[in-house]
Amino acid sequence: MSDRLFIFDTTLRDGEQVPGCQLNTVEKIQVARSLESLGVDVIEAGFPVSSPGDFNSVIEISKAVTWPTICALTRAVEKDIQVAAEALQYAKRKRIHTGIGTSDSHIRYKFNSTREEILERAIACVKYAKRFVEDVEFYAEDAGRTENEYLARVVEAVIKAGATVINIPDTTGYCLPSEYGEKIRYLMENVDGIDKAIISTHCHNDLGMATANTVAGVLNGARQVEVTINGIGERAGNTSLEEVAMIFKCHKELGINTNINTQKIYPVSRMVSSLMNMPVQPNKAIVGRNAFAHSSGIHQDGVLKNVQTYEIIDPHDVGIDDNSIVLTARSGRAALKSRLNALGIELNQEKLDKIYQDFLKLADKKKDINDDDILLLAGADRTDNHRIKLDYLQVTSGVGVRSVASLGLNIAGENFEDSASGNGPVDAAIKALKKIINRKMTLKEFTIQAISKGSDDVGKVHMQVEYDGHVYYGFGANTDIVAASVEAYIDCINKFRI
Repeated sequence: MSDRLFIFDTTLRDGEQVPGCQLNTVEKIQVARSLESLGVDVIEAGFPVSSPGDFNSVIEISKAVTWPTICALTRAVEKDIQVAAEALQYAKRKRIHTGIGTSDSHIRYKFNSTREEILERAIACVKYAKRFVEDVEFYAEDAGRTENEYLARVVEAVIKAGATVINIPDTTGYCLPSEYGEKIRYLMENVDGIDKAIISTHCHNDLGMATANTVAGVLNGARQVEVTINGIGERAGNTSLEEVAMIFKCHKELGINTNINTQKIYPVSRMVSSLMNMPVQPNKAIVGRNAFAHSSGIHQDGVLKNVQTYEIIDPHDVGIDDNSIVLTARSGRAALKSRLNALGIELNQEKLDKIYQDFLKLADKKKDINDDDILLLAGADRTDNHRIKLDYLQVTSGVGVRSVASLGLNIAGENFEDSASGNGPVDAAIKALKKIINRKMTLKEFTIQAISKGSDDVGKVHMQVEYDGHVYYGFGANTDIVAASVEAYIDCINKFRI
């Protein structure tokens, strides 16, 4: 059996299904190119039939990257497959990923069908996809809860129909690692022709076992893993690319090799976090800010004597420079550009000059500038073309007094201003904003997160605003949390379908 493990990244498909994480085509291309640089073998670029935006993104990603296989998702529906094939027309290496639910729960409640009918549909969709591409991946949705004997029948049938890769998803994250590993082993031992296809894992993290299940699958014969950067994905997320890559890098005795350039893991992680407005939890394995931090005195003593006492991974192996240049208000453009490049961001001179001025303003307010601050600054230029911009904000608040906010907006070049009182400074500022934007809007969710621990830190605000039956997601960042809240609300408004 080959010891080569193929990395199938679905950050741009499964990962992007997270509410508030949607990317535009330009941003998707940036992520795709970074995945190519990282060494990903297959990029699942989208679900083309789902929207014109997804269709166009698959086309443009196909043009933008060279050696990874570009994959498009479909249902077991001929129209889906036709549209996917059209979207993949420019891909140098192309794959259609089609399939259907195979668990009794899906067969009965989702499809109101029978096992035999589902088997026929599985065969038919693979045969139809083979008309357009040679490389066809079949997914048996909810395979984790599918009875093994029936699953083996389906897998054997679709391999005979021409499937080159078989995806065994633990769609609900239900399986225990032992159960999932046994499922893969059962298929390897009981499916006629299993050597003609690659078995793939696709595990969700609902019970926190996505990575463990994926590793169990690989140890029992799977040779493709479906993963996302930072483990993002629907509900509790998907298997984390960085965790799988580093597990097999650390455990060389397993003899499993990937094509991942692990030194690029951290920069790609930070870029995806920034573009998708999806913070990485501090204690996240491999890429969290505490992953290589030691606060316990016993741990610190051990690390100072020999780093291997408490660190099994060299930070440099994942792209973290523990001797990085410290950025302050005295730093020049070269230092800023160097840090941006290390984080996977390339800027022309004009954008660099603009960000440098914003950097100096922030550095005057903060003692320490961290990578998240830099990424926020680099993302600020994405708001330059917004129709509505915050011109000024002034807030009066205190103990025993009612908060009052005055703000000005620039709307398509015209200035507007108003004021309002409220139950706290954020409430007052948003009420003043809503007086200018005279539309019926409802704040559905409001989340504040500090990047580090200082009182001078940049606060990140995520919002959901409902308007005209649709929910819009907005993001703001500022050392002033009231300003960040207003910026997040304005970000939502700029996305309204007006």
